[in-house]
Amino acid sequence: MTVVEPGYFRTDFLDASSLSVSPTRIADYDATAGKVRTVAAGLSHKQPGDPAKLADVLAAFVDAPNPPVRLPLGSDTVAAIEKKHEDDRAILAEWRTMSVSTDFVTQ
Repeated sequence: MTVVEPGYFRTDFLDASSLSVSPTRIADYDATAGKVRTVAAGLSHKQPGDPAKLADVLAAFVDAPNPPVRLPLGSDTVAAIEKKHEDDRAILAEWRTMSVSTDFVTQ
């Protein structure tokens, strides 16, 4: 089984014919869900991904001999994963000693 992780593909998914959003905005969520809402509104019909290419990749992928557990598709998804890994590396670099100090020590 493979989890397909598509980024933004140029479809009608983000326009009003497909996506409905609550008219209520909650200020506490502006940096998270509110940011996604704003980005999505600005991306509608400008998404970087080509849905025809996505379909071609998925059709060819069906016969992959050693499929991965996760298949990120789209440059935006790859960039987001790379950013997450960079952030995680920084956390580990700063907090490694404390993080590994919680193991049992055998005598």
